[in-house]
Amino acid sequence: MGFPYESGYQERESRYLTCEKEVLTEVLDYLEASQDTLDLNIVVDTTGSVIYTGEEIIDRLRRNTMMVYLSVPPEMRERMLKAYVVKPRPVLWRDIFTKKENETNEQALARSYRRLLSQRERLYERHSDCRVDYYGRREKSLEVQDFLDLINLKEA
Repeated sequence: MGFPYESGYQERESRYLTCEKEVLTEVLDYLEASQDTLDLNIVVDTTGSVIYTGEEIIDRLRRNTMMVYLSVPPEMRERMLKAYVVKPRPVLWRDIFTKKENETNEQALARSYRRLLSQRERLYERHSDCRVDYYGRREKSLEVQDFLDLINLKEA
């Protein structure tokens, strides 16, 4: 998608979000149609921009899945920023990016990215059913069942 200060970014951002909505709608249609016929053990791994897909999709996700927020501590957000600047990947800025007078693109990107992550964190928290701590899920001894137990404990 590129950077938010590049020409055509908003159009690419819009196309990306449209595709994400289409894919999630297809997945949710499948889940809803299959609920009575299958014993579903399915993980829907969304992108971070799932929070921008609209209330209808979020509500459907909440009805059909358990939404797990994988929290990220501040020191990891700084690493995420550095990694993003070096190798950009699709990120929906949703008008969070701003550039101040006398600010370079890189400075504006760093300042705005921090704001973006902070805003997203609040939205993830609001929409999730449970939160799993970064360090807890990164323990070398953590196995799949341990992770599932973490989620089930938080759900109760």
